[in-house]
Amino acid sequence: MNYRILIVDDEHEIADLVELYLKNENYEVFKFYTAQEALNCIEKMELDLAILDIMLPDINGLSICQQIRSKHTYPIIMLTAKDTETDKITGLTLGADDYITKPFRPLELMARVKAQLRRYKKYSGEIPKNDDGIIIHSGLVINVNTHEVLLNEKPLSLTPTEFSILRILCEQKGNVVSSEKLFHEIWGDEYFTKSNNTITVHIRHLREKLGDTIDKPKYIKTVWGVGYKIEK
Repeated sequence: MNYRILIVDDEHEIADLVELYLKNENYEVFKFYTAQEALNCIEKMELDLAILDIMLPDINGLSICQQIRSKHTYPIIMLTAKDTETDKITGLTLGADDYITKPFRPLELMARVKAQLRRYKKYSGEIPKNDDGIIIHSGLVINVNTHEVLLNEKPLSLTPTEFSILRILCEQKGNVVSSEKLFHEIWGDEYFTKSNNTITVHIRHLREKLGDTIDKPKYIKTVWGVGYKIEK
């Protein structure tokens, strides 16, 4: 399939290198050095994934991420020169699915791109679910095939990562799922180094959308020191 990938980075050498690697994978690439050009593309084109640099001269990548998330659910990978938890958590909170710190290995970025597209476009049938790919739990209706979620009959807008976390927890109803297992199920590549904050932020965002609370959770319960679970 000819996936359409957006890359935004004002460092021409990095943007050009990423474009080269993406095109070698037969992806259709929309490359921009400024945020405004990228925003124009986002409005006009149907994209499958975005790679956004946080530090841009006109509008920062976090603002672009926020604007994408207001209308779209495709995966977003943030590029950051700052190896700080604040930048990462801010990006994840605004709806990014993954981040990679500069300098990075192009092959690692390609692995992350493939992992995000694989999760967004294809869903494993290994875990039993009903024939229609529908998971139902306490007012939640998750359609694995169409990537749609209803909460009390109202559409719920989730990022691909939030969708994957909710799907996994619902499929494992009654069982505790560790952060490590969520990492492996969602990102697939074990060498990805991620802190527990990554899953924690996604869980917090997911709870907000579900109207859940950490003290009296209706859906996602924290089992301290172990992981997360949804009661049967």
